[in-house]
Amino acid sequence: MADNLTKTSEVGAELQMLWTWQSIMNRLTHVGKSFYIWLALSAAVLCAGVAAGVHGMIVGYAHVYNTSREIAWGILISTYVFFVVTSTGLCLVSSIGHVFGVRDFMPIAKRSVFLSILTIVAGFMVIFFEIENPVRMAIYNVISPNLTSNIWWMGTLYGAYLVFMAIEFVCLQIERHKLATYAGFLGVISGVAAHSNLGAVFGMLMARPFWYGPFMPIYFIASAMMSGCAAIILFTWLAAKVNRTQLDARMFRAVDVTRQVGILMISVIMFFTTWKIIAGLVGGDAERETFLALLSGPYAFNFWVLEVGAGMLFPLAMYIMSRGSNLNMLFYGSASMIFGIFFMRYDLVVVGQIVPAQYELGVNEYATLLSYIPSPHEILVVLAGIGLVGTFFLLGEKIFSEHVVEEHESEHAHQTVRLEAVSGIEQ
Repeated sequence: MADNLTKTSEVGAELQMLWTWQSIMNRLTHVGKSFYIWLALSAAVLCAGVAAGVHGMIVGYAHVYNTSREIAWGILISTYVFFVVTSTGLCLVSSIGHVFGVRDFMPIAKRSVFLSILTIVAGFMVIFFEIENPVRMAIYNVISPNLTSNIWWMGTLYGAYLVFMAIEFVCLQIERHKLATYAGFLGVISGVAAHSNLGAVFGMLMARPFWYGPFMPIYFIASAMMSGCAAIILFTWLAAKVNRTQLDARMFRAVDVTRQVGILMISVIMFFTTWKIIAGLVGGDAERETFLALLSGPYAFNFWVLEVGAGMLFPLAMYIMSRGSNLNMLFYGSASMIFGIFFMRYDLVVVGQIVPAQYELGVNEYATLLSYIPSPHEILVVLAGIGLVGTFFLLGEKIFSEHVVEEHESEHAHQTVRLEAVSGIEQ
C-alpha cells in the first residue's frame, strides 16, 4: 500500500511538472512578433557586452578601458552603483507591502523581488568585468576576510542580500508566505546594511572632499528608494504592454501609492542635493573646484539637464500631474528618472576624481582638471547589464505568469504580519 501511494505521488509530481512546462511553453510561444524582436535585441546586447568584457580580460583592461591611475573608477563602477542602488530600492519599496503588511503595496511584490534579483546580478556582472581578478577576489573574500575593509563588507553583505532575495522569491512562488516574509525582512536588513556601507566606501575617503562625510550613506538609502519607485512604475507599465493586459484596480492603487512615495523621495533628494552644493561651495579649494566643474564647468550639462531636469524636475512634474491615474505620464516620468539617475551615479563617481589630489599643493602637472571618456569596451559592458535586465525581465513575465499576486495571498500575508504583531504585544 505504501509503495502504491509513493508511486502515485511520484506520478502526480511528474504530471504537475509536465503541466507546468507546457504552460510555460504556451506562454512563450503565444506572443506577438514584437516580443521576440525585443527579446532578441536584449539578448544580442547582452552577448555583445559579455564578449567585450571577456576580450578585455584576455588582452588586459589597461588596453581597452580608459581608466587611469588618476581616475581609477570609471563608468563601470558608476553602473555597478546604479544597478545595486536600484536593486535595494526595489527591495525596500516592495517590502512595505510583503514584509510590513501594507496591503496597497502587495500587488507589486513578486515582480519587484524578481527585478531586485535581476538588477543586483546585473551589477555583479558589470563589476566582474571591472575587477582584474574577480575569481581570486571571491576566493580571498572567504579565506582571507578583512573585517576593517568597507569594500569587503560591501561584497559580503550584498552576497547575503542576494541569497535572501532569492529565497524570498522562491517562497513566494511556492506560496510559503510566512517564510517569504522572514526572508524578505532579512533581505531588507542586509540590503540596507550593504547599501549604507556602499555609501561609506565613498564617504570615508578623506582624500576626496566631494565624497567625504556622513552624508553619503544617508543619501544612498534615500536615492535607492527614489530609484525603486521609478523602476516599479516603469516595469509595471512595460509588463502591461508585454502581456497586453490592463491594470486592475489593485495594481492601479499599488502604482499610485508608489508614485506618492516617489514624490516624497524626489523632494528629499532635491533637499539633500541643495545643501550638499551649498556646503561644498564654502569648502576647501579642491572641493569648491569640484562643485564648480559640476555647476558651471565641463559637467554642467550632465548636472542641470540630465540630473536635475531629467532625473528630478520632469519626473516630479509628471508624477504630480498624473494624479496616479495617467499611466503614460507616470511611464514618461519614471523612464526619465531612471535615465537621469544613471548620469547621477556617473557624475558622483567620475566628478569626485577629476580634481587631482595634488591640486591644493600647487603641483604644475596637476594644476588643471583631469578628463575621462568611457571607451567602447566599457560602454558595451554597461549595455550588457541593461541587456541582462531586459532579457530576463521579458522571459520572467512569461515564465512566472506575469508575477500575479492573488487576493488570498495578499490577505494571508497581511493576517500573518498582523497576528505576529498582536502576539508580540500580548507577550
